[in-house]
Amino acid sequence: MSELSPALPAVSREWHLVARPQGWPTAADFALREAPVTEPAPGRILVRNLHMSVDPYMRGRMNDTKSYIPPFQLDRPMEGGAVGEVVASAAEGFRVGDHVLHQLGWREYADVDARHAVKVDGSIAPLSAYLGVLGMPGLTAYAGLFETASFKEGDAVFVSGAAGAVGSLVGQFAKIKGASRVIGSAGSDAKVELLTGTYGFDAAFNYKNGPVAEQLAAAAPEGIDVYFDNVGGDHLEAAIGSLNMHGRATLCGAIAQYNDTEPAPGPRNMVAVIGKRLRLQGILVADHYGMQERFVKDVAGWLRSGELRYDETVVEGIENGVDAFLGMLRGENTGKMIVSFTG
Repeated sequence: MSELSPALPAVSREWHLVARPQGWPTAADFALREAPVTEPAPGRILVRNLHMSVDPYMRGRMNDTKSYIPPFQLDRPMEGGAVGEVVASAAEGFRVGDHVLHQLGWREYADVDARHAVKVDGSIAPLSAYLGVLGMPGLTAYAGLFETASFKEGDAVFVSGAAGAVGSLVGQFAKIKGASRVIGSAGSDAKVELLTGTYGFDAAFNYKNGPVAEQLAAAAPEGIDVYFDNVGGDHLEAAIGSLNMHGRATLCGAIAQYNDTEPAPGPRNMVAVIGKRLRLQGILVADHYGMQERFVKDVAGWLRSGELRYDETVVEGIENGVDAFLGMLRGENTGKMIVSFTG
């Protein structure tokens, strides 16, 4: 027999992908539908989602192409990180009232295989933090900087998309661990001010205000040793130009190209990679879960000490989930974009 929470609803709302976007997604590519809420089968738990994540990688899953993660299925609920409360349990080790992190977001109630749920402690940090600073974006920033880019004390670091969920943490991690200089790019003057004023970046620029290569050269006259790429395109080209001998770049995302309908041209200065002996390496966070324990210990400590700051942009209501996703693609978020349905 499963343990049940009283007064479960009959239906749950969930977002389905109904058409594969061509270029920029539109509201017509999605549908908010109802599905019955049922008692979980043995080994499963029913979770009332409280917060869900919208992330850039989800745009790639909307294309029917072979990739490191399967595409979303049409007319099926989409997936993504979510944190919520267990309201019915047929799985050992999970009780009604537990809070868990899982990957069945985009819906109000999730029937989750208990093997794919992780308990989280809301007394350590707000539950939404497990989707950001203490979750996948945080681990991506941590592993991408310290392992993939082999960061060392004294390095000069450039981060693109620096006001986003990953980039804002990369820059702060680098400062905490002794970077000589941290530079960030962002898409508005307000975000530039946030980077230098709140997050402690040494310099930042608005990439819309002029050529990226020129602005980066001015911000880092002695060059950079590490580049953390969330954008691609002209940012990657500029970084290759500014990287010092034996520089390292972590290629995490290319949000500038996610909605292109034609292949984007590559950086025109790739020959510099040879002469400078640069290392450009991609990162997938799934390769780095072995760092999880160290990551949580370090980041939780930096949060407690006040050395680390983070922001969330919160959109209320599952009915606004697609608007939040599209807004994130347009750069409307500061820090992690979260959709909450706690009201």
